[in-house]
Amino acid sequence: MAAFIAENFRFLSLFFKSKDVMIFNGLVALGTVGSEELFSVMAFHCPCSPARNYIYGLAAIGVPALALFLIGVVWNNHTWNLVAECHKRGTKNFSAAATFLLFGSIMGRAAVAPVTWSVFSLLRGEAYICALSEFVQPASLDKFPAEYGAEALARFPCKDVPANLTKFRDEVTRRLKYESQLFGWLLIGIVAVLIFLTKCLKHCCSPLSYRQEAYWDQYRSNEDKLFRRTAEVHSRVLAAKNVKQFFGFVALDKEEKEMVQEFPVESAQPSPQWNAITGVYIYRENKGFPLYSRLHKWAKGVEGNGPSPEAHEMLFLAS
Repeated sequence: MAAFIAENFRFLSLFFKSKDVMIFNGLVALGTVGSEELFSVMAFHCPCSPARNYIYGLAAIGVPALALFLIGVVWNNHTWNLVAECHKRGTKNFSAAATFLLFGSIMGRAAVAPVTWSVFSLLRGEAYICALSEFVQPASLDKFPAEYGAEALARFPCKDVPANLTKFRDEVTRRLKYESQLFGWLLIGIVAVLIFLTKCLKHCCSPLSYRQEAYWDQYRSNEDKLFRRTAEVHSRVLAAKNVKQFFGFVALDKEEKEMVQEFPVESAQPSPQWNAITGVYIYRENKGFPLYSRLHKWAKGVEGNGPSPEAHEMLFLAS
């Protein structure tokens, strides 16, 4: 029984490690759904006034989606790798395909939260009903009183309407909610098709076999984890050395003392080395051997980012 449980835990661990991007996107989507629900309950209040409903309804859908998109762009490491690449080397080494893949990766990941927000806003229908209720044509409503116009229709998202308009309010609300949910389901379908086509295109255009691409994913993940962990230790030991030089001693706990003794640090890495391992990476091979990252390329002593007789550029970006 214990062996069975251990084997299942091992399987789950491997699954989560291999699907980290998908799980991250799922968590982003779930967080966005929770935020949208909280916003609808606590913050959304339709003004029920002509000309204001439309602006408020569209702002309730569009402004949070825009903010989530910008946050997604800022949090994406590819964004800052692109900034570093343009600042240090320019984009002369980028082909059109590489540039398209890079921007597609940034925009695609940043779009997860705003698309989720928009979809659930449309499925709920409150913002859509608020925005478009005043534009419903009275002639499309059977026996709608002629003395009421756009101002009365603008109040339909609220419940304080004359008693003789209650049935019309229910009909307008039902009609607009149907339209809103239809657009929401269509958006889900369009996004699903785009994701499917993108995945197919990526695997069709990849110069790597499925197994090598899986290995590359594992390598990048392990390199990033080890680099971050080592950088934390290196910076702490270097800081301890500098503090000791300034004060004559440094107050370290037992674990930090062992760390300083085990990992002696002489100085910080020079800027050219940091620049060499920072920026957008395009998959390359050197004499038939793969180079999986800028750090890997630097460790092998390969210079430059463009094609050369000894280093063939495969035009495939790290995702």
